[in-house]
Amino acid sequence: MTSTKAASLADDLVARFRNDIESGVLAPGDRFPTEKAVTEDFGVSRTVVREAFARLAAQGLLESRRGSGAYVAENARYRAFQVMPEDLAAIEDVLKLLEMRTGLETEMAALAAERRDNTDLDALERLLAEMEVSDDGAQSMVIDRAFHATIANATRNDYYVRFADFLGLRLIPSRALYLVGEGAMKPQEYARVINADHRAIYHAIAAGDPVGAREAARLHMRSSYERYAALQLRVPRADA
Repeated sequence: MTSTKAASLADDLVARFRNDIESGVLAPGDRFPTEKAVTEDFGVSRTVVREAFARLAAQGLLESRRGSGAYVAENARYRAFQVMPEDLAAIEDVLKLLEMRTGLETEMAALAAERRDNTDLDALERLLAEMEVSDDGAQSMVIDRAFHATIANATRNDYYVRFADFLGLRLIPSRALYLVGEGAMKPQEYARVINADHRAIYHAIAAGDPVGAREAARLHMRSSYERYAALQLRVPRADA
């Protein structure tokens, strides 16, 4: 099972349980079904169930009790900030996420330029090389996410790392829109375009140039924004 497919199945489970909690089917203090029961009922692997439970815990909806199982958190009605797949159904929503990401990515790149070490640079170089030869859209998304996560790690700020990990692939809005329909990008073309931006960011970080890194990241986010904005001309609105 690919990591992207597993993430999608985990998304579905999270949405189901979250809806059960919000509708009152599962009340605070109720016990969640066991991992075994969920795998049998929904036909998914235990890895998918554990990923879904981890996300529910991160959202403050689930708490584990050693030797007893998983329970709906007492404060489960509280809704923490989150970005779910259904939130990005329309291009307009993707553009809003990219606006938010611009501030995050530019400052991460600047801090990374000041604090990175050789291990960080080696990791970024490896990801650039992998993206250069990628001809698979799904794999390119994974590499893309890893590149930005490595920059977050190079900031030496746990909050950037945790926030990047929390958003996960939501940091990389779906590239499927690039790959279908009139004017669609081929996977190799997409990888080359993204990698050119990534290389500019990398070179500034490697040079220890926070101003240059901030600007390279800003241009990268602006390019992504403009590509998605252009898609509005050929992709119908989700509510049309």
